[in-house]
Amino acid sequence: MLSQVDALFFDLDGTLVDSVPDLAVAINQMLDTLGLPTRSEAQVRTWVGNGMDNLIRRALVGDMDASQADPALFARARPLYKAAYAAHLSAYSCLYPGVREGLAALREAGFAMACVTNKAAEFAEPLLERLDIGAFFATVVGGDCTANPKPAPDALWLCAERLGVPIARGLMIGDSLNDVGAARNAGCPVVCVPYGYNHGHDIRDARPDAVIDSIAALPALLGAIR
Repeated sequence: MLSQVDALFFDLDGTLVDSVPDLAVAINQMLDTLGLPTRSEAQVRTWVGNGMDNLIRRALVGDMDASQADPALFARARPLYKAAYAAHLSAYSCLYPGVREGLAALREAGFAMACVTNKAAEFAEPLLERLDIGAFFATVVGGDCTANPKPAPDALWLCAERLGVPIARGLMIGDSLNDVGAARNAGCPVVCVPYGYNHGHDIRDARPDAVIDSIAALPALLGAIR
């Protein structure tokens, strides 16, 4: 399937950007305002990957079981978190090694590229710009752009539509089971990196079509196959 790839759909958090340091700051400002115990960056790292609302709920209860969060408390917490994260969007976040080089080589090779993330577009777009990689992407599909976030296929289908390619000629690049699931549900192949946010599990267990050490290795993978 990789031999037929014309467009690339990149996940953001855990694939292109290590954003947990800023997410943890925002979470702890929210918790402190609510008079609740703060959480460690290591805890926040295990909770990322299913969108903002699930991250907030997990932080409120201190556990992956977000269903236990009190709805009234969540309603108070959500605007606090959004304000705190907007103020700390890129203070500590950074690109993973090889990201910029890989994206530049892929653009030179003529691939159309989109960013598809469960992060809200209102945060994803400025984060890409502040880290100086926004220009690589023809479109950004955030978690608030479709009715169902990854692992549902909706966001990948929207990426393919916006880029003007059949979904089967797209390639998802991610770091988590959500990314693998979204690709399988949408009908396109998926390549993963092993360093991101997959709730402590080895992404190889999800059986993506390939695993690469960095985005810089993707041009060679696609070039060798093409």
